[in-house]
Amino acid sequence: MAIERKTKWGRLNVGLMGLAIAFGALGLAADVFAPAPAAAAFRAPDSVADLTEGLLESVVFIQVSQSPKADRQTPAPNLGPTPKAPDGSPFQEFFDDYFNKQKNRDQAPRVQSVGSGFIIDEAGIIITNNHVIDGADDIEITFSDGSKLKGELVGRDTKVDVAVLKVKATKPLKPVKFGDSDKARVGDWVLAIGNPFGLGETVTLGIISAKNRDIHSGPYDNYLQTDAAINKGNSGGPLFNMNGEVVGINTAIISPSGTSAGIGFAVPSNTAMPVIEQLKQYGETRRGWLGVNIQEVTGDIADSVGLKVPKGALIAHVVEKGPSDQAGITAGDIIVKFDGHDVPTARDLQRMVADTSIAKEVDVVVLRKGNEVTVKVKLGRLEEGEKIAEKEAAGDTKPAAKVLTQALGLGLATLDADARQKFKIGDKVVKGVLVADVGTGTPAADKRIVPGDVIVEVGQEAVETPADVIKRIDALKQEGRKRILMMVSNGNGEIRFVPLSVE
Repeated sequence: MAIERKTKWGRLNVGLMGLAIAFGALGLAADVFAPAPAAAAFRAPDSVADLTEGLLESVVFIQVSQSPKADRQTPAPNLGPTPKAPDGSPFQEFFDDYFNKQKNRDQAPRVQSVGSGFIIDEAGIIITNNHVIDGADDIEITFSDGSKLKGELVGRDTKVDVAVLKVKATKPLKPVKFGDSDKARVGDWVLAIGNPFGLGETVTLGIISAKNRDIHSGPYDNYLQTDAAINKGNSGGPLFNMNGEVVGINTAIISPSGTSAGIGFAVPSNTAMPVIEQLKQYGETRRGWLGVNIQEVTGDIADSVGLKVPKGALIAHVVEKGPSDQAGITAGDIIVKFDGHDVPTARDLQRMVADTSIAKEVDVVVLRKGNEVTVKVKLGRLEEGEKIAEKEAAGDTKPAAKVLTQALGLGLATLDADARQKFKIGDKVVKGVLVADVGTGTPAADKRIVPGDVIVEVGQEAVETPADVIKRIDALKQEGRKRILMMVSNGNGEIRFVPLSVE
């Protein structure tokens, strides 16, 4: 049967070819019947050996060690001097062995982890992820020739997950250069070099699978996604383009098994470079600060204010005496332009503000009651603004009844008479903290917590103010909790328990 079908199609192909020749004889283009040419022939690199050879010397492997936390250790009892067996007893060595083990049982081994990094200055400046060196007591850098040097922390940033290290180099090191991640295109070939599982000098090849990925790891997420294999130990290593330039810092993976599933993420070079320069110069970051809490403009919000498409960032709260407050921006305004640039989303605005110099005066265009209003704002410093926000949350700068602060994607406020009336919260809800806002795409939103809900307990302890919630969350984080159990009530007093991830 298969032969018959093959013969049948073979005759048909011959017939079509005959028609093409006949039309050609009539002066018509025979290639009308030819297959359409491919848009572009797919061609993988013949080899990346030459490229790799020139880069291996610039990639380092990082081993971190730290002492176990004191509160996780169980102190050994005071046993006093080792008891003695009767003179001449053959069991004395067993007494010694047993009691020495009891005395030393609290001396837990040092925690060790591995990661990757790369050299950007021949004098010894090395880049890696913050999470690779977080909590480290000792940092050891191993180079491609096997030599090892002690690494010293210059500065780190938790929001972009970048750390700058330095070593006292005994000879000039071979640095690599950053490329322009904005010019990287989906489908471009990329090369990852790192230290997966401590194996060292491992090279993987893939493409850029997507750009501007938000994986909810921080406020400035805009990761490059790649299918180049990234595993534990690759963190902090470079993602190279085919010109040998670093376009990303390998940072995270999504995988049910914990190993590469072809979905890896890298901090774009253009996001990392300004942070690295600040860390090199100051040992800390100095980001711009607008002094507002913002949320996404949803389709419903856009409709209500007359926007044809959802765009911009809705001001949910203005920090008292902050830059926006002093400039006249108010809650309910929607920022649609910042410093001459359109604001597509609230997340875009966060990055724009953070990348702008402190004390720079910028034009901010807001949509207010259907009209666009331009306001000049002199930016403050984010790191100082965060301290102000902490004081606000603790009730140091304004009455607790007016506090609106953020925790785990929740906008929190005091449960007072006005809040009860606005959200129709009944008398069955006696005490708690009002959920005034829920961030789009946050774990809280996924758990269906909504504005008007009331947080009654956090980690099985009652809370009455936003400051109580933040204090309790911080305490549970320090205990190493990955999820926090909250008792939540709706306006009718119906209780439910909600576990929220703090990672």
